[in-house]
Amino acid sequence: MIAQLHADKTPPSRPAAITRFQRLFHVAAGLHIDKTDIKRCEDFIDRRIYDLLLRGEANAKASGALIIEPQNLPITKGLQENIHVFKKMDEAIALQPILDGLAKRPPFELLYSEETESKLPEIAGGLCVALARVLKTTDPELKNPQIKHWDCASQIFDLLL
Repeated sequence: MIAQLHADKTPPSRPAAITRFQRLFHVAAGLHIDKTDIKRCEDFIDRRIYDLLLRGEANAKASGALIIEPQNLPITKGLQENIHVFKKMDEAIALQPILDGLAKRPPFELLYSEETESKLPEIAGGLCVALARVLKTTDPELKNPQIKHWDCASQIFDLLL
């Protein structure tokens, strides 16, 4: 289930979205990605947002809360730093409206607050920056990630998030 966007927040067309994702990965880590890489990135974001919300729900339940609040999400120091980097980069790239449409809001037993929902696009952006940096860190010479690079990065995130 994807949240409805306000009329004034309609995301750019698909070609514009592709260009903006490409620019994000280039600025974040000097990587050149194509349309299939963007699909991999979208799948990566979906899975990680789901994982964060799942843990957030468990944290909220453990504290007796009825709603998942931002402080319930297990945002690590590294992810928080990448969120800040994304916010600075996004001033030039304007990717947040696209991420708002991509940051899926899966249903859980507990609802999540409006504040939590409003933070999902920037969390998705931080995940993109972190992903690009992990791809580059695992292979400093990398320019065009291949499926083996995406699989390796995904496994690293599975271990850490």
